[in-house]
Amino acid sequence: MTPVPTPAGDMAGFQLALVDWARHGPALAAVRHAVFVIEQGVPEQLEWDGLDPECRHAAAFAADGQVIGTGRLLPDGRIGRMAVLAAWRRRGVGAALLRLLLAEALGRGDRHIHLHAQVDAVAFYERSGFVASGADFLDAGIVHRSMSFHGDASTAVTSTRQS
Repeated sequence: MTPVPTPAGDMAGFQLALVDWARHGPALAAVRHAVFVIEQGVPEQLEWDGLDPECRHAAAFAADGQVIGTGRLLPDGRIGRMAVLAAWRRRGVGAALLRLLLAEALGRGDRHIHLHAQVDAVAFYERSGFVASGADFLDAGIVHRSMSFHGDASTAVTSTRQS
């Protein structure tokens, strides 16, 4: 893991890295399980779609090395599975993960960066340059809205590649 410093304005106490699913998958999966399956009631079979091995994964680590947040970037430029443990929310972890994934997408030349936001999180993504479009839809029993990135590289942090 090569840590990526968090922006100066963040509440410190965590580091970011792009990580490999084969090595860090169990820790990333534990965060997603806690957030999506336990907290939000997403059925296990819907959470595990088999796409993780082909994705780029971002992880946030607490000072003790525990994974506290995660997100992924699919080959088609879609960001998804953004999850932060409850105790770490509203401390800049999610925004930092999103900036890292945006930097990775922009760095590899993705032209269409998009996501499916839970409607309660639309404003969070708008603050980072995403624009909502289309009608709301249900995904895993949760109302979502499609969003596309319309920002620029200044929205993202510099990516440090990690295999």
